[in-house]
Amino acid sequence: MHIVILDGYAANPGDLSWEEMKQLGNCVIYDRTSPAEVLERSRGAEILLTNKTVLNADTINALPNLRYIGVLATGFNIVDTEAAKAREVIVTNIPAYSTDSVAQMVFAHLLNICQQVQHHSEEVRKGRWSNNPDFCFWDTPLIELRGKKMGIVGLGHTGSRTARIAIAFGMEVYAYTSKSSFQLPHEIKKMELDELFSECDVISLHCPLTPDTREIVNASRLSLMKSTAILINTGRGPLVNEQDLADALNEGRIYAAGLDVLNQEPPHADNPLLTARNCYITPHIAWASTAARERLMQIAVENVKAYIEGKTMNVVNK
Repeated sequence: MHIVILDGYAANPGDLSWEEMKQLGNCVIYDRTSPAEVLERSRGAEILLTNKTVLNADTINALPNLRYIGVLATGFNIVDTEAAKAREVIVTNIPAYSTDSVAQMVFAHLLNICQQVQHHSEEVRKGRWSNNPDFCFWDTPLIELRGKKMGIVGLGHTGSRTARIAIAFGMEVYAYTSKSSFQLPHEIKKMELDELFSECDVISLHCPLTPDTREIVNASRLSLMKSTAILINTGRGPLVNEQDLADALNEGRIYAAGLDVLNQEPPHADNPLLTARNCYITPHIAWASTAARERLMQIAVENVKAYIEGKTMNVVNK
């Protein structure tokens, strides 16, 4: 069994082990693979594993030995699943491995915005507290979450976990979801999307990226939000029109945004959000805790092992 991992560095930059995967066959691991290198490195492989390396129809059709593509992530838009299906190539993904870590990042951003932890810590390091005439200081609003309204767009694994944390903070939780009101816990109220944006103090995005949800956050929807509202996006970058969000932040039409994902990653230097007022950006790391990456790699092994044994799991192109 010839296994090729095209871009293993993101999931495992060296702190974890590929040993279990290596036990399943002849395993060749590349840290990164450029588009020009994909075809040559993939030749002869029955099993290809990819995180963000694109496998398009031309590549899939040029690999006669290919039988299985394993995406080392939950999202699988980097693979032409229809082309794979036409060739009877199985495509799997890794669902729900980072639920806790992503929900944790939602509140890392939210608490930083509410308490301005990074800012005040930096001011202390500059000596401002040591030279302060009073026992304490703060120079931004300090926001308490209890009683605030949290609006969650998409109530899957991560959205539901985020809701539970919000409830623990004493927040009122509302959700825009395909689930019926009868399917929701009593602490979570269903709400239409525009009402969610207009009524809630915090909006957190957890829906998949589809043609219907692309730029679901745009100038029109941002205009509905309170001037004190906070937007959090740990889902998919293209859910947000970045220029519209930057304009809303710079003009004070919403208070702040915490983002772990952008449209282009890494971002172009002229991305308007990089310099927008009260915009806090982390480099797509919500998924990347050690525990989450250990789960990712374990599920990847289980997916491949199931394929070898003729019992496929987590297939996305049935």
